[in-house]
Amino acid sequence: MSTVVPAPGNPHPPAPGRSRWALPVLLSAVFVTTLDFFVVNAALPAIERDLDAGAGALRMIVAGYGLAYAAGLITAARLGELYGQRPVFLVGVALFTAASAGCGLAADAAGLVGCRIAQGGAAALMAPQVLVLIGALYPTGAERARAFGRYGATVGLAGVSGQVVGGLLIAADPVGLGWRACFLVNLPLGVAALVLTPRSVPAPAPTVRSRGALDPVGALLIAVGLGCAAWALLRGGADGGSVSRQLPWIVAAIGATAVLVRQQRGRVRVGRRPLVDPTVFRERGFPVGVAALGLLFGTSAGLSTILPLYLQLGCGYGPLASGAVAASINLGFLGAAAGTGRWYGRFGDRLPTAGALLLAAGIGVAGCASATGTVAVLPMGLLVAGAGMGLVPAPLTSAVLAGVGPGRVATASGVIGTAQEMGGVLGGVLATSVFFALLGDERVDPHWEVAFHGSVGVLVLFALAVAALAAVHRRRGAACSRTVPVTGRVPTATRAESPGP
Repeated sequence: MSTVVPAPGNPHPPAPGRSRWALPVLLSAVFVTTLDFFVVNAALPAIERDLDAGAGALRMIVAGYGLAYAAGLITAARLGELYGQRPVFLVGVALFTAASAGCGLAADAAGLVGCRIAQGGAAALMAPQVLVLIGALYPTGAERARAFGRYGATVGLAGVSGQVVGGLLIAADPVGLGWRACFLVNLPLGVAALVLTPRSVPAPAPTVRSRGALDPVGALLIAVGLGCAAWALLRGGADGGSVSRQLPWIVAAIGATAVLVRQQRGRVRVGRRPLVDPTVFRERGFPVGVAALGLLFGTSAGLSTILPLYLQLGCGYGPLASGAVAASINLGFLGAAAGTGRWYGRFGDRLPTAGALLLAAGIGVAGCASATGTVAVLPMGLLVAGAGMGLVPAPLTSAVLAGVGPGRVATASGVIGTAQEMGGVLGGVLATSVFFALLGDERVDPHWEVAFHGSVGVLVLFALAVAALAAVHRRRGAACSRTVPVTGRVPTATRAESPGP
């Protein structure tokens, strides 16, 4: 989420009066917003039954969060520069808490979708501010490295915990809340963050003085372009979807993007700061690397969406058992990511390609398994897939950012984060669209195995595309990737680099 990596150096002097509670408060917000992306997947079958939600609504419950996050990411970072990171962070926490309450109290699928979109927008307000605030709290040295390492561990833990926590909450059914507990659990955490943040987190001064730097036109164009692109996917995935239903939205997305590029170039020409510096796309290998990272997250998001549907509805697993099986991919991710440095020493800059191929192989093995007939095969395949996924983000993100000039790192980071979120929307929508298209009539003669195998096939293609793009990036560029140390953690810890389900 957010600006994917803190820019070299630190725009703020060390914040005075640092409290020992500052980092835990900030990391709790990171944990909750990351967890909420994944925890909802465990609740999808229960939401379908309780709210009579159709396939399109389920897709929007997942995609709406990521879409709103992606659309608000770059603008949220600029708001923090203008008004100060702590005030914007607090606004984000308040809105996220209110939206979580709305999700937990939703009376129908449409209300839940609207509140999920609000949740994603609020999460976007928080995420860029957290990275800057941590950088201000720990500006140099070993403390800074430890702080960002803990940030990365928090993201990984949230990814591991998502489906398991969701399964536990639904299985425990506190006071009869069922799936609603997955959202209402955020309320006490949000209130605690609102109380503790002003007392523990110092407030760096704004770094941008000109209100003209906000660029509301650019922000609107980003939101329209991403929204139309996502809606085109959703329309295409709806029952009876066709190219004719998608085409107007595709044209609108392309048009908004073209106008955005022209408008941002115009701001550069007149000496005004753009939201997205178009020149970053001229950096060697950058577009290819960004596409690879986006598709990587799309693979993760797609798998995390279809697994609980297949395991709970098709195989009769309970939410907790489903979460336990899905956690295999996260265990593989964490194990492989912890040894990325060692594997980089063996494979060098070929590691992202090798990891993506391992990811494709693991997903393929999982797709060939029948959870009802050969129980052990599915988690084994997911474990291998998670290991492959864990080997890709650190070296690939390092290589992509190493090819970007120092003055463009912030822009590049925002672009990567946005691409990852849109990749998640793409993967989730395509996987679930294929799943429901092949399933047939769920109430009469559902084809669960066929649906699962077909949707997994889409994700195998995604993983193979990641491998191909990583190989192209290596050839185009990135001799500079050899100069970037790989430590086993992504140099930026964002939700997008967390493990899949």
